[in-house]
Amino acid sequence: MSLTNFHTHTKYCDGNSTCEEVILSAIDKKMSAIGFSGHGYTFFDHSCCMMDTAKYIEELKVLREKYRDRIAIYIGVEEDSCDLCNRDDFDYIIGSSHYIKVGDEFISNDQDIQSPVLCLEAFDNDFVHFSEVFYSRFCDYVLSRKPDIIGHFDIITKFDELGESHFLGKKEYERIAEKYIAIAAESGSIFEINTGAISRGYRKTPYPAPNLLKVLKDLNAKVILSSDSHSAETLVSGFAEARELLRSVGITNIVTSPFEC
Repeated sequence: MSLTNFHTHTKYCDGNSTCEEVILSAIDKKMSAIGFSGHGYTFFDHSCCMMDTAKYIEELKVLREKYRDRIAIYIGVEEDSCDLCNRDDFDYIIGSSHYIKVGDEFISNDQDIQSPVLCLEAFDNDFVHFSEVFYSRFCDYVLSRKPDIIGHFDIITKFDELGESHFLGKKEYERIAEKYIAIAAESGSIFEINTGAISRGYRKTPYPAPNLLKVLKDLNAKVILSSDSHSAETLVSGFAEARELLRSVGITNIVTSPFEC
């Protein structure tokens, strides 16, 4: 199987490495392709997004030509469902949801361990109501936008393995998440098996959770491994664990590129 990663962040947003450092690391790891996916600009929060998208695209075009004989390089974006990018500027898009809008406020669901607490407080600590709103809005975006890749579908569970679980293990939550991941699969988009929280020490398992992977398996949905890398050193972190998890639920067909489909 070709070794690839299409969810990669650099210093253009909240990553720690330059584009060229990432490319050289990918070549060293004998990867056949690397896709860059800087966080798309969000008008309401500049803390993690790209502030100079044109420069990002131009630099990657130069590097793509420089290393064209050594690795395939793709210019993508991780678009937030709350603020859409110009799709024509990119080779592919990852569609994600990092915020929940309550009134005029955008609340991050994954910035730190307090994020899910703040999200739930905005919904009177009703995890069922919050989950319904989060997933229904995200699925509305997925079905209308049809991103090439669906990013970390159940990201609201990011910190659930660090302490008290707000969502995982609760039957009502699992029912909601299973219902909506089946709806999202109607888009035909690829679901990423995201290992990013493993490399950061937040989780021992990737997204989506095993019960959601079983839904994807039954629906024969397409999946791709992604490290959600924020450093040149973590391009394939957690891939071995993710492959083992996929095998355990019966998923054997893993695409290695959004351009296979």
